[in-house]
Amino acid sequence: MAPAFTGDKIRQLLIHIAGCVTFLALPIVFSPDASNLYDLLRFPPAMRDFIVYVLLLLFFYFNFFWLIPTFYFRRKYVSFFALAIVCFGLIVLLPNALIVGDNVFHQGPPPPHFSMPPEPRKHFILVDMGHQIFLFLAVFFFSLIVKIRNRWKQAEQEKLNAELSYLKAQINPHFLFNVLNSIYSLAVVKSDETPTAVVKLSGMMRYVLNDAGHHMVPVSREIDYIRDYIELQRIRFGTSLPLTFTVKGGPSGQLIAPLILISFVENAFKYGINAAEDAAIEIDISIDEQLLQFHVFNKKVTFNDIPAASSGLGIENTRKRLELLYPGRHTLDIRDAADHFSVSLTLQLI
Repeated sequence: MAPAFTGDKIRQLLIHIAGCVTFLALPIVFSPDASNLYDLLRFPPAMRDFIVYVLLLLFFYFNFFWLIPTFYFRRKYVSFFALAIVCFGLIVLLPNALIVGDNVFHQGPPPPHFSMPPEPRKHFILVDMGHQIFLFLAVFFFSLIVKIRNRWKQAEQEKLNAELSYLKAQINPHFLFNVLNSIYSLAVVKSDETPTAVVKLSGMMRYVLNDAGHHMVPVSREIDYIRDYIELQRIRFGTSLPLTFTVKGGPSGQLIAPLILISFVENAFKYGINAAEDAAIEIDISIDEQLLQFHVFNKKVTFNDIPAASSGLGIENTRKRLELLYPGRHTLDIRDAADHFSVSLTLQLI
């Protein structure tokens, strides 16, 4: 099945159509008498100009889609410029070969408003040649600049995707390691909740392997993933878990980068739970149309009488992903106090 046209592709197609129509209208708009299109089409010089513009338009796409990728990007400059010169020769010669004489459609004289002044023909040939050279160079360099710019943008996007894939590859094993530790704790005490925890882990891994491979996922799926992670922690720590989890508003088709929130939640559990201390974790998510507000708070606890670190690999990677995926469209406030750690994130959704 052929891929459906996306909104971006449709917009690009409309821009190309509008550009082609505008370019082909130029010889008509700037003709001696653009008010009478019928007479204009009967005037050989105007017809030749129109054919030149059509050929220039064809050359633009020929250069854009074939000449530049095949020769210029492969450093075959001699072949590239030689073929460009051949194309210029065709653009100059073909209109004169197709349109011969003073009138195309009848044998009478051209309309009065198209009468040519009695000047030497060489003058008109030189002027016409200079005009065609200018148009050809403009189309040639414009197509070259646009193609180079598109290739640069594609390279930047590929670099961005590679960097994001690297960051995800670091994050996912980190999640799996910590979740498996939770299930291991249940298995050690032979808890009846172990099968339930395995099912929860299966659903989480399905999300990581399938949905998280996409550039964007529904906000509801990301929240479900967080909820499953919290349920695993509830199974591990029991009803004594000092946790409040609230979700305000309802997702309605908004999209979000996958695994962009879970690192903050994981960090709160990793460094905020100790049965021997007074712990507390608060997780709040608020969704208002295209705005998501996310807040995580945890009291700091100690392990072996050593204060816990404030953040780990997951948070640092998430910070980098936010900078790459939401430049200028997010605010992240991380506060590392002596007795608590908090994260406040605001995202503009799409």
